[in-house]
Amino acid sequence: MVEIGKFNQLKIIEELPRGYQLDGGEMGEILLPKQYFTKEMGLGKEVNVFIYRDSEDRLVGTTLTPHALVGDFAYLNVVDESPVGAFLDWGLPKDLLVPFSEQPHKLEKGRKVLVRVYLDQSQRLAASAKLDSFLHDADDTDYYKTADEIDIVVGAKSDLGMKVIVDGTYWGLIYHSDVFKELGRGDKLKAYIKRVREDKKLEVVLEKPGFAKVEGLAGVVLEKLQDAGGSIPLGDKSNPEDIKRMFQCSKNNFKQAIGTLYKQRLIKIEKESITLL
Repeated sequence: MVEIGKFNQLKIIEELPRGYQLDGGEMGEILLPKQYFTKEMGLGKEVNVFIYRDSEDRLVGTTLTPHALVGDFAYLNVVDESPVGAFLDWGLPKDLLVPFSEQPHKLEKGRKVLVRVYLDQSQRLAASAKLDSFLHDADDTDYYKTADEIDIVVGAKSDLGMKVIVDGTYWGLIYHSDVFKELGRGDKLKAYIKRVREDKKLEVVLEKPGFAKVEGLAGVVLEKLQDAGGSIPLGDKSNPEDIKRMFQCSKNNFKQAIGTLYKQRLIKIEKESITLL
């Protein structure tokens, strides 16, 4: 069955002056416009195409890749305003509508907004900036464990840190103290579960908690020592900000890393420095 708003593998069944007709099954024939032809295409062959509705509400295919598929979150430019809502540039000829009913506040041309792409009741693609309609707290606290790898989309800043979307389903939070690099709204990256609180809130970190992460950081510390001629002016009593500037990590992870190297008799640790042995 053809899925609107996603890529589909469809067979070419007819060639027309304006493009190929694709077999859409129950959806009927779907046009792939001529500008998307490639030399590999031909009658009877299958093509991988994104399906959406054109300005005349007809199902069409394209080989272009939009900035987001149905169900995805994306940070998109507002390129126009109209009596029915705002329009976003999502990488296709037809812009994506955010209806007024899906705007927590009026969206203005020239701004960017974090949205979720969805199918409305008429099976038309649209976007919503009301993210709470699609996200919630973790309903099963046994699903995630500390150090589980997750996919996140960075949301807005809060008083405590950065709100993030976890696996496209849950809200999570990275505390300010756990942010060691620049994060921008809409950024997509791997992260890790720090803790699942009793109130079902997810705490998230960018570094993998525990010994597995410390092993990697220990190697970075060794490399930095070698590049610096055998000694660096950081130790277990150093200022956390100085550690953050040099290694983009927390003081706690730094102390675990140098502790690992010390146990292996690779370094000497002093209050304000570490030295290769």
